[in-house]
Amino acid sequence: MDTYILALDQGTTSSRAILFDRKQQVIGVAQREVPTLYPKEGWVEQDPREIYSSQYAVMMELLIKYDIPVQAIAGIGIANQRETTVLWNSKTGVPIYNAILWQCRRTAPLVDTLIGEGLEEHIKKTTGLVPDAYFSGTKIAWVLNQVPGARDQARKGELLFGTVDTWLIWKLTQGKVHATDYTNASRTMIFDIHRLHWDEELLAALDIPRAMLPEVRPSGTLWGRVRIQGVEVPLAGDAGDQQAALFGQCCFNKGEAKNTYGTGCFLLMNTGNQAVFSQNGLVTTIAAGVDEAVQYALEGSVFVGGAVIQWLRDELRLIRDSEDAAYHAKKVSHTGGVYLVPAFTGLGAPHWDMYARGAILGITRGTTDSHIIRAAEESIAYQSLEVVRAMEKETGIPLRELNVDGGASRDDFLMQFQADITGTVIRRPVLRETTALGAAYLAGITLGFWRDRAELQEARKWDTIFTPRMDASRREALVAGWQEAVGRVSSAR
Repeated sequence: MDTYILALDQGTTSSRAILFDRKQQVIGVAQREVPTLYPKEGWVEQDPREIYSSQYAVMMELLIKYDIPVQAIAGIGIANQRETTVLWNSKTGVPIYNAILWQCRRTAPLVDTLIGEGLEEHIKKTTGLVPDAYFSGTKIAWVLNQVPGARDQARKGELLFGTVDTWLIWKLTQGKVHATDYTNASRTMIFDIHRLHWDEELLAALDIPRAMLPEVRPSGTLWGRVRIQGVEVPLAGDAGDQQAALFGQCCFNKGEAKNTYGTGCFLLMNTGNQAVFSQNGLVTTIAAGVDEAVQYALEGSVFVGGAVIQWLRDELRLIRDSEDAAYHAKKVSHTGGVYLVPAFTGLGAPHWDMYARGAILGITRGTTDSHIIRAAEESIAYQSLEVVRAMEKETGIPLRELNVDGGASRDDFLMQFQADITGTVIRRPVLRETTALGAAYLAGITLGFWRDRAELQEARKWDTIFTPRMDASRREALVAGWQEAVGRVSSAR
C-alpha cells in the first residue's frame, strides 16, 4: 500500500508538507508560518520548538486533510533552511537558546577573529566557503560562549548541535538519531568537504567540542523511522534546500545547473566529483546524492531577486501586485537606457561588495514608470548572468541550458529576457516544487519507490522552454551598460 512519498520542507518563513505519488504529481500540500524574532539589530532568531511543532503539525494536517492512511506513506524526505543553528540538551531535548538563523550577523566579530588568526585560506580550501557569519560554525561558538556552562555540557556529550534537519531528525526519531547529511554539513564552515569529516583545526579555533556534533551521512540513506499513529515510516532523505532543488531539477551530471528565483536568487551548478574552487566570488559545496560517491557544486547567491519587485510594489507603489510587473515591462520595448542596480544590502556573487548601495541610472525627461519597472525586472536577469559567467569561467563549461524554479520563474517576460541576455536555453518545469521534490526523490530512490535517476528524468515535463532571440551585438551592448551601472554603485570606485 506504499503509494506516496511525504516531503517535509522546512523553510525560513514556513514549514510545509507535500505529498507526491509515483508519477511525481503533487497530491496535497499543507503549510504553516514560523514566527521570526529580531531581538537586536542584525540578530535573527526562531524558537526551535516552533520550527518542530509547525513541521509536525503540517505533516499531520496533510494526512488528515487528504484522508491519507499512514500505511500509504512509503517514506519521508526532508529539505531545510541551511546554516540555521540549534543547540539542545541531549537528555531533556530542550533547546538552550533560540535557533540562530542564517541571516543573523551577530557573529561577524568572531569571523574577523578567525581571519585575524590567519585561517581565511584554510577555511576556503577545507570547507569551500568564504569566512562569513552566514554559516553555522561561529553561531555554535557564540552560543557556547554566551550560555553559562554550555561548553562543559558539550564536552560531556550532554549538549547537541544541529542544523534544522538534524533537529527535525532527532525529534522525529524520538532522540534515537543525531545526524546530518553532507549538504548541510558543508554549510557549517567547520566541515572538511574533501575528507568528509569535521575539521579539527577549525573546531579548535572556535573551541567547539567534537562530542556535540552529529554523524554525517549521504543525503539518501535510511536515517531512522518516524512513528505516526502507531505506524513506523522510514525517513530516507535529507538535504539542504538549495541542494535539494538541484536534485529535484534532475541536475545529476557535471555542468547541469539550476537557478531558484525567490527573494534572492540561488544558482548552483553540478561540478561532478571535482570540487572547483572559485576565484570569482562563488562558494564550493556538496551536492545531494544517494550513495557514498560525492558530487560537488558551485553556488552563487544574488541578494536581491524577486525582492526588487516587492520594493516596486510596497515602497514605490508603482504596481499593485507582483504579477503586474511583467505587464508594465512589456508596455515598452526597452528601458530607454535606464538601469536599476538593486544593491539594497550590498552586492552578492560575484562582487561581494557589502558597502555598495542601489541606484537607478540613465533617467531622462522621457523616463516613465514602465521603463523603471522593466529595468527592475531586467536587473534580476543581469545579476544571474554575472553568476553564470563566473561559473563558466571557473569550470570551463559553457552553460547551454538553465533549469529554473521559484516564484519569480512564473514571470514569462523575465524568463525570456534571461534566455536572451545569457544566450542560454531556459527550462521551466511544470512542477515547480523542486525543493520538496528533491527531498522526495532522495527518499524514493533510497527506498526503491522509484527505480533510479533515469526514471525520474523520464517523467519530467516542461511548462515552457525559452530560447534566446536577441542578437549578439545587442546583448553585448546591454551587458556593457549593466557593467557600467554596477561600477557606478561599487564602493571601490
